Amino acid sequence: MKREEIELLAPAGSYEGFEAALGAGADAVYVGGAAFGARAYAKNFSEEELLRAIDTAHIHGKKLYLTVNTLLKNRELTDQLYDYLLPYYREGLDAVIVQDMGVFAAVRKMFPGLPLHASTQMTVTGPEGMKFLEEQGASRVVTARELSLEEIRRMHRTSPIEIEAFIHGALCYSYSGQCLMSSVLGGRSGNRGKCAQPCRLPYEVLLPDEKGIRRKTKNKGELCPLSLKDISTIEILPEILEAGVTSLKIEGRMKQPGYTAGVTRVYRKYLDLLFEKGPDNYKVEERDRQYLLDLFNRGGSCTGYYQMQNGPDMMAFTNEKKTGNVTCSPVQKKEKSGAV
Repeated sequence: MKREEIELLAPAGSYEGFEAALGAGADAVYVGGAAFGARAYAKNFSEEELLRAIDTAHIHGKKLYLTVNTLLKNRELTDQLYDYLLPYYREGLDAVIVQDMGVFAAVRKMFPGLPLHASTQMTVTGPEGMKFLEEQGASRVVTARELSLEEIRRMHRTSPIEIEAFIHGALCYSYSGQCLMSSVLGGRSGNRGKCAQPCRLPYEVLLPDEKGIRRKTKNKGELCPLSLKDISTIEILPEILEAGVTSLKIEGRMKQPGYTAGVTRVYRKYLDLLFEKGPDNYKVEERDRQYLLDLFNRGGSCTGYYQMQNGPDMMAFTNEKKTGNVTCSPVQKKEKSGAV
């Protein structure tokens, strides 16, 4: 696989985050606008900021993707979607990330030639889904975060379209985007970008005793039995690329620009080293592994489902967000250069 075929994709929940991602070496950045994004509580981009970001990314030879990855209501699909996307389409937006198949069909019809990326919230878990989306006109599939490397490998053998996969950041307790817990408990739908993350909260667990009677545990509500560790795949980048992934996605539009810059910079370093020295000589330094943990972690990290089906090693059992004594000052890319 050639270096130019591999993309390091970073998140930006604000314009400052976008600048941080570019300055740290991202090849592409994904952002949310004023509507239809799955991170409704991020700062997100105004229309002016998004148009400026598209231009700035292109000046530096990078790409910018827009999330339209919520389920839309009928009136939004017919009355709002076209007017919302039109300015960005005209400006040269590189792709739209979509969950809703109605949105998928509408964007394809309204904006010919605009690449469509199937969001992880489509829950594409196998070759059949991959082939179906290829036939519908998708240029890329963002795989469900619950897949193993072998499952991704089978998808890659089935279809030639691009595969994007998460390499760092939060894991969802359910299949990504398919949990209704927030809707049921609090009326805040994850499919409308408003997940309250009830899976991160403490619960008392009921366990049967020898007579089959359920007894409360003694944790007094301090245990978070549904809270997973974040994933960190810096150790297995060669295996992820070998499986057919071409876009390496960092999660974190709700996090600060310093986090984006720090994580992107480390993965940029090791992706470049991988292509320079080859997979046989690939080795991660302990200080960089620790640096990623110090930037942010929930009880450590894991490699997610890539190498295992499930297990207690993936669980944080806490929602304590830990950071070490590290800082990362974002490098700001200039908006203008000698390029025309």
